[in-house]
Amino acid sequence: MSNHLKDQSSPYLLQHAENPVDWYPWGEEAFAKAKAEDKPVFLSIGYSTCHWCHVMEQESFENLEIAEILNKNFVSIKVDREERPDIDSVYMSVCQALTGNGGWPMSIFMTPEQKPFFAGTYFPPISSRGIAGMHDLLIVIAEQWKCNKEELILSAERILTHIRVEDGSLCEHMDTSLPDAAAKIFAESFDEKYGGFGGAPKFPSPHNLLFLMLYAQINGKKDGFAMAFQTLESMRRGGIFDHIGFGFSRYSTDKYFLVPHFEKMLYDNALLVMAYAVAYKISGDESFLDTAEKTAAYVLRDLTDKDGAFYSAQDADSGGVEGRFYTWRYEDVLRLLGKERGRRFSRHFGITERGNYEGRNIPNLLNENEIVDSFEGEKELMYAYRKTHYKLHLDDKILTSWNSLMICGLALLYRTTGKEMYLKAAVRAQQFVERNLAYGNTLYVSFRNHIRFVKGFLDEYAYYTAALLSLYEATGEEAYLKRAEQICKEARRQFADEGGSGYFLYGEGNDSLIMKPKETYDGALPSGNSVMAYCFVRLFQILGDQKYERLAKKQLAFLSGEAGGYPAGHCMFLIALLFYLNPPRKITVVLSEEDSGEEIRKKLPIYADVKIFAKETEEYKLINGKTAYYVCEDHTCLPPASRNPFDLGA
Repeated sequence: MSNHLKDQSSPYLLQHAENPVDWYPWGEEAFAKAKAEDKPVFLSIGYSTCHWCHVMEQESFENLEIAEILNKNFVSIKVDREERPDIDSVYMSVCQALTGNGGWPMSIFMTPEQKPFFAGTYFPPISSRGIAGMHDLLIVIAEQWKCNKEELILSAERILTHIRVEDGSLCEHMDTSLPDAAAKIFAESFDEKYGGFGGAPKFPSPHNLLFLMLYAQINGKKDGFAMAFQTLESMRRGGIFDHIGFGFSRYSTDKYFLVPHFEKMLYDNALLVMAYAVAYKISGDESFLDTAEKTAAYVLRDLTDKDGAFYSAQDADSGGVEGRFYTWRYEDVLRLLGKERGRRFSRHFGITERGNYEGRNIPNLLNENEIVDSFEGEKELMYAYRKTHYKLHLDDKILTSWNSLMICGLALLYRTTGKEMYLKAAVRAQQFVERNLAYGNTLYVSFRNHIRFVKGFLDEYAYYTAALLSLYEATGEEAYLKRAEQICKEARRQFADEGGSGYFLYGEGNDSLIMKPKETYDGALPSGNSVMAYCFVRLFQILGDQKYERLAKKQLAFLSGEAGGYPAGHCMFLIALLFYLNPPRKITVVLSEEDSGEEIRKKLPIYADVKIFAKETEEYKLINGKTAYYVCEDHTCLPPASRNPFDLGA
């Protein structure tokens, strides 16, 4: 029998639509029921490709006894954190404040007025070894609500008072010392042997690597390159990269980057395309370009809608077993490829009879073998085999913010390679967003089954503005720049803190919650406030409009105050700050008939504002009939040249 989730669009909510728990979606109906029946609310937040969300569902939410306790004593609400980042942000701050950590599934117990009094993440079904089980926890909370409700309500009020306390400090000026401070923090935590930062688990955090590369390029600090390049190489060599079907998993569970948490997220792969493309432009290392292109190939093959948009994620589990899709038995490789080819392939990718993961094998190159290899035919056979023998759940909802990141990645890859296929894919995705996720200047969060859902939050507007700017940088087409200004203006109108600085996560078109977050910290994704700073800086540098400089300076000052305590956690802001303090050179190219814009473009640096004209203009002329390069930097323009001054790379 279906519960109240049966008509939802979210794949995560639909996964729970047949649970015996009488789930409700977030909304007035659920809270009205809780008030009318004087019951506490159990809020469960997760997402469709979350392994531990699946585990908790199987153990607790499909358990008839636990479901009966929930249905009798609570009103239960399910939330997809990817469709409702506002709810997730508010209650994640509660969970972190009460427990010292957070994650998914997130479990919150609260009053019918949405005020939380208890929080946690995963709970096993039965208590053991000092860990509270869901069954016992529900009975205790239900009893406390009946006998000691006033104390729970007071506890909820105290929790809200605690988490609503704001620092109140306001930084009035940009702190130009923060990039140095962040680079020092990264150097102190860098794993010189295995790459990455700190111990296990290790997350890709590509925006941190992009900061280190930009910082090194601007300041000549080569250790920034070394940390970023070693981390990127280690990730490509490890099992966090899918050597058979390509693309990256969400994070590594060990310090070697060997054993991943196997789910693949669109946003990780989008950001990693950018990081590897930039690393290639700086270093000329072909393995970085190979990784960027293979990661893009994975997204374009496995995460792309027929109309050009990008799906959200692929699950870690196959047949109820985490990683089964991605792991191999030695004998299966030999049977599939033949003994000679199979042994050669296995030697190259570290596949053994003993295995490196629960008796099976995660293909990897931690043995120092060549990254760019000649095993493409073998990989195709193995990819086809596993696709027919195992099935992965696909989260096929289309998110504006994550699609915007992938547009940025593809536009950057086009600028790196000159290959039109990447630009065409980016343009198709942007056109999809305009048709299906935008209504005038209003953006929506997600799209599925021909319906768009939930009015957008700050991240939708900030990321989409950045995507439009990326397309303008790739094409020079003014329409993208004009649209970026429109979306940016709407973001300011909806989310700006008119009485202070920075931007709230949700605005006038969204639900009002118990708190109004103003997120600045970069987690797995850059914060909307940091991306807004980047957009203001780039709009000022492209347009020369002083309005955007004022907005940029105010936002950079605000974020300087926010980042002061831990600048390494605010790398997207630091990228914006470095761009503002070190404006990219301006390169204008006038093409002769002999040269191709695509070939010229891939030889130009990434850190530059580029315009390419197919013919002479009044201001820019050919030189003796040959392609001409006009370069300006630090308020000085060099004489025009007929030879590309950037042939040796960025």
